[in-house]
Amino acid sequence: MSAAYRHFRIAHRLTRRVRLLAPPLVKNVERCYLLEILLRKRPEIKEVRAVPEIGSLVIHYDPTRLPEARLLAIVDAVIGNLTIRPKAEPAPATDAIGDAPLQECSLAVEGMTCASCSLLIEMSLRRDPRIESANVNFAAQTAIVNGQITREDVFKLIGKLGYRAQPMDTLAQRRLIVEREKEQLALAKRRVLISAALSAPAMLLGMAMHRSPALRLLEFALATPVLFGPGKEIFVKAWKLAQQKSANMDTLIAIGAGAAYLYSLPGLFRRPHHVYFEAASGIVCFVLLGRYLEERAKGQASEAIRMLIALQPGTAIVLRDGEECVVAIDEVGVGDVLRVRAGDKIPTDGIVLDGQSEVDEAMLTGESLPVAKRGGDPVVGGCLNGHGSFTLRATAVGPDTVLAGIVKLVDHAQGSKLPVQKLADRISARFVPAVGGIAGATFAGWLLARAHPATALAHAIAVLLIACPCALGLATPTAIMVGAGQAARRGIYIRDGEALETAARLTTVVFDKTGTITEGKPTVTDFIATEGVDDPSLTALLARIAGAEAGSEHFLARAIGAYCLARGAKPVACKDFSALPGRGVRATCGRRKLLIGNAALLEEAGVSCAALQARADALAEQGKTPVLVAENNRVVALFAIADQARQGVGNAIALLHRMGIATLMATGDVAAAAQHIARQVGIESVVAQATPAIKLALIRDLQAQGQRVGMIGDGINDAPALTAADVGFAIGGGADIAVESADITLVGGDISRVATAITLSRQTMKVIRQNLFWALGYNVVAIPVAAAGRLNPMIASAAMALSSVSVVSNSLRLQKR
Repeated sequence: MSAAYRHFRIAHRLTRRVRLLAPPLVKNVERCYLLEILLRKRPEIKEVRAVPEIGSLVIHYDPTRLPEARLLAIVDAVIGNLTIRPKAEPAPATDAIGDAPLQECSLAVEGMTCASCSLLIEMSLRRDPRIESANVNFAAQTAIVNGQITREDVFKLIGKLGYRAQPMDTLAQRRLIVEREKEQLALAKRRVLISAALSAPAMLLGMAMHRSPALRLLEFALATPVLFGPGKEIFVKAWKLAQQKSANMDTLIAIGAGAAYLYSLPGLFRRPHHVYFEAASGIVCFVLLGRYLEERAKGQASEAIRMLIALQPGTAIVLRDGEECVVAIDEVGVGDVLRVRAGDKIPTDGIVLDGQSEVDEAMLTGESLPVAKRGGDPVVGGCLNGHGSFTLRATAVGPDTVLAGIVKLVDHAQGSKLPVQKLADRISARFVPAVGGIAGATFAGWLLARAHPATALAHAIAVLLIACPCALGLATPTAIMVGAGQAARRGIYIRDGEALETAARLTTVVFDKTGTITEGKPTVTDFIATEGVDDPSLTALLARIAGAEAGSEHFLARAIGAYCLARGAKPVACKDFSALPGRGVRATCGRRKLLIGNAALLEEAGVSCAALQARADALAEQGKTPVLVAENNRVVALFAIADQARQGVGNAIALLHRMGIATLMATGDVAAAAQHIARQVGIESVVAQATPAIKLALIRDLQAQGQRVGMIGDGINDAPALTAADVGFAIGGGADIAVESADITLVGGDISRVATAITLSRQTMKVIRQNLFWALGYNVVAIPVAAAGRLNPMIASAAMALSSVSVVSNSLRLQKR
């Protein structure tokens, strides 16, 4: 009998692996990180993997060196120690936390200068008991916070660390932030120009190796404005972080440049004393230049989301008391009547009241042809109006519009962290103190080697300046920003970065048929009634069928409903309606119980389909979908419905095959109809009459075989399989639940975008691996070289600046693919 443990329970065990479920780890990323680090220090433990969302912990170990009982005792003790909270300042009042609603807060963060800044903010936010999760993106300069906390309190927490937070809920707020970013870039450029103008002569004087008191005074006069003018922000940030007992790259730069400056001051009065004024000003100048180039490159990386923001106009024409008023877009409310003139962008989502025009919806669907709009038609904010003019009633404003939702989706994808970034975050979190320790050891080592203190100081400063966690911190998020942005331009909206990573490793793609491979615009081609159904009773039957199908969103139901209405049948009110995904519908109309669906549904209910089965099979052989109707346990009618394959599907599936990806169709349709469509598009494997449970089991079976599975669907019956798949692709315009269940949404129904998404995913992951290799390799090589005295501080600071720029530039290559 196994022992009981206080902090976890054993979920699964093998000879060399054990999986634990630990409640103290649930949704506590920081605690999981620390536990992984502590356990990995033991050589008997080969691998540790924690999943904070469910508090799962998988440990691979050597049982010959560490018995299971001993291992579990160690884990129990370590988790217990991690859950002990140190006595600290009282946390914010949390009496009502349990009653407060969970809310998401998206904000821009100004003042982050390196990856350590984003990690500091993220870890500080996560320590607040009111915050459920926090993701800070250094590359995008944004943060997404979820928790039972007000926006103002989040702003205060960030403000205490020396950074400035700004709201970005509406597109208008985002537009202000973009303008602010342009101002910041212009300011960064001015700082570079000023520092360069002052540093260049100081560096020339320093290279002259003079001993002149007058020239030293001139160097001092040139260097001082650089450090305390353009470089002032570096020292202010370092001081604020020191007050918080934290550090980042500003700390290293401030120590390096400050040490060179302070060491040089006695040289103004003592000729034999070395001076490094030119090094101090040169360090600051190169750092400012690197940050300016980095900011400019990051702006290019986020170009896609800026283009989306720019789609919404800043003003709208509102009709009030019969007069037209131009108001700011944030002043438009739901229900307002707006005028849209020829050539204008549509201000917000709404319904056309009067007038007509053609609207370019390329930003939403990717289709180049304009769409005709008239009274009663919906329009989407940000789309471009053609030559006509119309009025609309606003149905959604601000963060509730389709365009704002798209921007938010891209934001989430760009702001999410990949599993591959976890290692980089761990390294960055310990990078600054480690570099400080190496610099101290370098200084002491050179002194012990009897080097001049000035030489030892120069080498220590070079170590401080050559080190660069920024390249590590930018390696993944900049590539995700560009990759997700490029996907959005192609009508591919990625929910999170993890889906982008997983899509690169897909080996099998499972397709739904109706509305996915086919156009989703089926029409009834044949209608057959059983004997005994005459014309008067036929019209009544069609009215009952129309009433029953009115409650369904399925394509086939809409086709049947349209057929009944076209023949003059007025839908009869039905009750006890229930949709049976993958099979059909059930309803009661008066005293008649209706079943409408496939043969499996009727036979399950004990209804014999023999009277129409032969006709149904013949129609299925022609690629048509048979739908049977039963009333009061007797089959009474048969519909045959045809749907054409989407244009270009065959080419898209052939492309997937060339990429080494297997394809499979899973559909609720009968085998004959499914095989007919499969042959048209080039899919060999078909699973017909698949219920949602069968589709779900199919996905799990493929995963059990070691396959990485993508699922593409559009209907309610696809939602479980979309959720279970490694990557779920939803066809935009399908049922909302399908889109919500998916990881990637393909707008416009173009199946070829699946291959595009996978290709882009592979290219993005390739760039991320290149970035991480460069960032890690740079630091591994550069720090020892600086410690060995082979670099002077100015070259070190220039190399540090260029390392970050190189990573961002490599990510920008994705824009050309």
